[in-house]
Amino acid sequence: MQPPDDRRRIPRTDAVLAEERVARAVGRLGVTAVKAAVTAAQARARAGEIAAADVVDEVVARLPARTTSLRPVLNATGVVLHTNLGRAPLSSAALEAVNAAAAYVDVEFDVDTGQRARRGRATLAALTQAVPAAQAALVVNNGAAALLLATTALAAGREVVVSRGEMVEIGDGFRLPDLITSAGARLREVGTTNRTVLGDYAEAISAETGCVLKVHPSNFRVEGFTSAVGVDELAGLGVPVVVDIGSGLLRPDSLLPDEPDARTALLAGAALVTCSGDKLLGGPQAGLVLGRADLVETLRRHPMARALRVDKLTLAALEATLRGPRPPAEQYLHADEPALRRRAERLGQALDAPVVPSAGVVGGGGAPGVQLAGWAVAVPEAWAAHLRSGDLCVVARLERGQCLVDLRCIPPESDALLLTALLAARDLDPCGPPTEAP
Repeated sequence: MQPPDDRRRIPRTDAVLAEERVARAVGRLGVTAVKAAVTAAQARARAGEIAAADVVDEVVARLPARTTSLRPVLNATGVVLHTNLGRAPLSSAALEAVNAAAAYVDVEFDVDTGQRARRGRATLAALTQAVPAAQAALVVNNGAAALLLATTALAAGREVVVSRGEMVEIGDGFRLPDLITSAGARLREVGTTNRTVLGDYAEAISAETGCVLKVHPSNFRVEGFTSAVGVDELAGLGVPVVVDIGSGLLRPDSLLPDEPDARTALLAGAALVTCSGDKLLGGPQAGLVLGRADLVETLRRHPMARALRVDKLTLAALEATLRGPRPPAEQYLHADEPALRRRAERLGQALDAPVVPSAGVVGGGGAPGVQLAGWAVAVPEAWAAHLRSGDLCVVARLERGQCLVDLRCIPPESDALLLTALLAARDLDPCGPPTEAP
């Protein structure tokens, strides 16, 4: 007599969904994701790959850790504002604010009067408090949107005067000329790639001029026989000067002496300053507009502003970034080099791997050429793939045939997790750690 077919014992979908561990997962992940795991486990049982009695265990093992496909990453590259890794990580205060704003909130409502109120008014107040030289502020969904709105509101159907040396590409193939002309403004290029003087701008100013635009090149440098015109000189031309500082530095930073900041530009006479919120400011993705109250109001009332406005979560995170403790990006930029070395040496000793100097960078197009002195653990290049595919995803830097694990952007409290990931990568690599620094 043949033994009964084990496939007859495969539990029905409703029975699996009713099992306690699976039912809890439905509340966390949703029925669609859990049903997909159930179907896959039943298919494996029918194919004889697992026993019918193991279907529930297989379902639990197959369930994703979270509903989003985005994976948390430990950034061991030494690049603080890594665009591919989401730029600035949010502070704990910003995360708490986002969580609070996820429910119903008074984003556009005055609870005292029961009437409609200015959207994001507390966030706008935090911005003008952070930059007192700004009479007013506006928040849109990214830095490019801030620049687009400014040039459109001030110069649609008219000319935007800009130096040829500042006609930049902002990333992923998007170029400044295309961005500005897409909304109906005309570019009036002046000067040359390496030299532009005040007279070039003055000759271009006419009744057709909507604004003068000054753009910080941000992700490249031109050296040698060069000349550029300062904001203070441009402010005397009699037309609004829009200054795109790019990386969102609100006030001077001695670590980044050549990086323009909003306060300095406004005090020099800029009518409007535009920048990003998720770079040196250390907040969420946003585009900031700071400057003259009448011009900010012109931008706010432009029809395009509605299409570019931010949601309540962004407003909450931005306000918390401005009012709260130093955000992680700022901490990483100013990380103590001796402390980085001590942490790297502890990891190196645990792995029997060398510790080497590592030059970090700002990233996100900010402060090109500035190197941030730090330290890294040097492990075999093959470990990089293992680190990325482990339970905890660690993204390191490949350099000179080595995988450099730079600690600058890793919180000290994550060192133990990082060591666990490194030990797991070592177990997968038969070559073992290097015996000397590169």
